[in-house]
Amino acid sequence: MARVETSSSRPYHLVIFGASGFTGQFVVEEVARTVSEGPKGNLKWAVAGRSRQKLEKVLEQAAGVLSKPELRAEVDVIVADVGEPDSLAAMCKQAVIVLNCVGPYRFYGEPVVKACVENGAHHIDICGEPQFLEGMQLNYNDQAAEKGVYIIGSSGFDSIPADMGVIFTRDQFRGTLTAVESFLTVGSGPEGGCIHDGTWQSAIYGFADGPKLQSLRRKFNHKPLPIVGSKMKRRGTLFFSNEIQQYTVPFMGSDPSVVKRTQRFLVEEHQATPHPEFFSFGLFSKAGPSRKQMEASSFRFALYGEGYTEGQDPSLGRPDSKIRTLVQGPECGYVATPIAMVQAALTILNEPTALPKTGGVYTPGAAFAKTTLIDRLNKHGIQFSVV
Repeated sequence: MARVETSSSRPYHLVIFGASGFTGQFVVEEVARTVSEGPKGNLKWAVAGRSRQKLEKVLEQAAGVLSKPELRAEVDVIVADVGEPDSLAAMCKQAVIVLNCVGPYRFYGEPVVKACVENGAHHIDICGEPQFLEGMQLNYNDQAAEKGVYIIGSSGFDSIPADMGVIFTRDQFRGTLTAVESFLTVGSGPEGGCIHDGTWQSAIYGFADGPKLQSLRRKFNHKPLPIVGSKMKRRGTLFFSNEIQQYTVPFMGSDPSVVKRTQRFLVEEHQATPHPEFFSFGLFSKAGPSRKQMEASSFRFALYGEGYTEGQDPSLGRPDSKIRTLVQGPECGYVATPIAMVQAALTILNEPTALPKTGGVYTPGAAFAKTTLIDRLNKHGIQFSVV
């Protein structure tokens, strides 16, 4: 297998693909804010997409928002199109990491993953579509391992708070953590809140393809993961939670899929048995939210874990210890997501020895469990704490 490279003589540490899209423009701003956190205090980056004119406009807009007029001259523009494989290959050859902001990923994601694997660029996306995420693992994991490339999906609000939140809860628990329930609350100010049409499309397609996802999962031939202690009681479609004292429903995003894949990796690669069961619940326009709406919005993940204290035999009786942790931060789609995505990329660049030893298709938790990503997020407004 090829040795994983996280820095090289390539022109750019990061290339933001889809930089002129609604989410991409905020990733551009976040990268511009964090250039001093790159290798040796310097981050080389470029923006990429179909339209040079739109990309230049995004740089001009970011320059104004951040009072950094130099962006227009210092940041290069790369023209690349999902429908033109040669242009994707040329883009990937110039990047250590491609930040892929072009969704819905089920329609536009695979050509970018393929180009990254074939041309030796790491790939980070902010996908919340389990079928795409698991399909990329099935189809590209072996090739990515051979090439020494990290393909890390769901590295935005879907699903870093949940996935890293479970790892944080496990690490803070004194004993054997056997189950975690998370409750997501999204808050908005008097201006209200909304999600962009592209994000909504991704969610709708994900819900519609449930049967295809089950068929896909059978192809992995996974063995059941070991359950230690008493099995967690499943909730109904709508139920009253004693923990948060209100009604809630199962969260239908990518979090449960991502967390389970992470726990499987930790069991199979690091013998981190047992894994905690995980159940996720939540309360929940074409133009997308305004900046004023974003500034007044926030998210809050409350994670309730239970397990057995150190020295306690999990085969005897019910769990005897509980823990409550929080992951909270700013508006989830276009503030927290760029923060999470960019910090994931900076972690790859700055902490290569803490990552998995081989390339492959990974969840955030599998890729970053041994890194300081949580500390990095804490410094940028996504807070992890024990209550």
